[in-house]
Parts: sequence; C-alpha cells; structure tokens
Amino acid sequence: MNLAGLHTQTTVSFDPAFVTDTLQVNDLPVAGPGLERVSDLLARVRDMAGISRFAAVESKNNFPMGAGIASSASAFAALSLAASTAAGLMLSEMELSRLARSGSGSACRSIPSGFVEWQAGSRDEDSYAFTIAPPEHWELVDCIVVISSAHKTVGSTAGHALALTSPIQPARVADAPRRLQVCRKAILERDFQAFAEIIELDSNLMHAIMITSTPPLLYWQPATLAVMRLVQDWRQAGLPVAYTIDAGPNVHVLTLATWATEVAARLSQVEGVQQVLQASPGEAAYLLEPGC
Repeated sequence: MNLAGLHTQTTVSFDPAFVTDTLQVNDLPVAGPGLERVSDLLARVRDMAGISRFAAVESKNNFPMGAGIASSASAFAALSLAASTAAGLMLSEMELSRLARSGSGSACRSIPSGFVEWQAGSRDEDSYAFTIAPPEHWELVDCIVVISSAHKTVGSTAGHALALTSPIQPARVADAPRRLQVCRKAILERDFQAFAEIIELDSNLMHAIMITSTPPLLYWQPATLAVMRLVQDWRQAGLPVAYTIDAGPNVHVLTLATWATEVAARLSQVEGVQQVLQASPGEAAYLLEPGC
C-alpha cells in the first residue's frame, strides 16, 4: 500500500559543467555509499538516454529516513522519475518500476498507485510492480508508530545478504507465493481478518529470519513488542487492527479509516512511542510543476 502524505521530493539536473554526480538529502551533502547508489542509477539513466553529463540531485523527505519506513523505496522511486524525465526519457510505468528496482528493490512498488504487487519475475524485464487496486478501493489507514527516528546501524541491503545464513529462509521463500495469494485475495475482497493474519505472519517470518541470521539482527525495541502485543489484544476484542514491521523498530498498524483516530490515540499512549503518523492509500509517483 503506497502512502499518501509521506513523500520524497527530488530534483535532478544534468549539466555538462558538472565533473561528477552530487547528492544533497534534506539540505545536507551526501558522499560514500549513499552517493554511489544514486550514481549507479544515474549511470543507467545516462545509458538509456545516450548522454554523458553528470547530475546534481537534491532530495527531501517529510518522514524519518533509514528507520524502517521505506525511505529508500520512496527515494529511489522519486529519483527514477526525476532523473529519467530530466534526461529526456518518457518511460512507461513498468519501465519506471524496473528502473527504481535497480536502485532499491522495494522502490519498484512506490511507482504505481494504491495497492501494489511486485511481480518477482525471472529477469529484469518481468520483475516490476503494478496496481492491483486503486487507492479508493479500500479505506485503510496506516498508523505509523515511530519508536525511533534514528538511522539503522545495519541497513536493509546488508540485512538481505545475511538472510541466506538463516536456516529458515528456504521455508520462508518456498511459502511466499501462497502468502502473496492470500494477501492479494484479502485486499481485493476487503477481508480485514484474513488481511491481518497474513501480514502479521509475513512480518513475523521476516523478523524470524533476521533473528536467526549469522550474526543475528534484532531491530525490535521494548515499545515495538508492546505495540505488537496490544494490536493482537485489541483485535481479539473486536477492533480492526493489524501490524507489520519493516527492517527497523517502528510499527505499521493498519486499521479501517473509521477507527484511525481512536487507534492513533491509543498508540500514542504506549510508553516509548515518539509519535504516530497517519497515511491512507496514495497515488502513483508524479512530477511536480516548476516552483512547487
């Protein structure tokens, strides 16, 4: 589910006067691995457009970065659209999704609108994301429980590499098509109970992989576990809530729009919670008019 209100705004300028690519994020210069990842994607754009000019990239987020709220996905989706357009390319949604995936796998899902599925594929050409339902299909709200806004000490890329060391990773991968089918059906039928059960299972499996990797990764903090327990208790008591957790301590609590205010208020009272952001299903990546 792409999130309205949580966004990355990126500007890309190619210029023959530039002697290298440069990157600013939230008005601060970025070098090292962060710039290298951006330059790799820019190199792909240059190859596609048949140009050789370097670029200046300026990017801003309105939500915490590197804390398990998909900042890399948002960033590389925005970069893909901005860079390809600045280079004179007119890419289709599928082509943009594939380009974004080359920067960050999950970024391919931030290109289309609403409820999105990433097709695994077997090669670059058939691994991309597409909309399975528009934003207005289901009035869900993601109450994003921010427990820590600090940048993760171990990023998602490094975490993916460690997953292969977990003895339960093969079982998780083998069962993925079934979980995807159950989740897709639950979304299309707006079946909240089935949706809740499958997204919590999938989240728990992912974190089980990290906990059993070598070396182990444990992103949870006490407040993370407290929210997980409360969400399951609230659902048993009849409140439509479910959790999922990215690679970080922060928790995404999904609920129906009519319950969002109450759920956010309850979550705000949990010890260790810094803030609760709310986001509904969002639109596709788009270009801003100059000056916006």
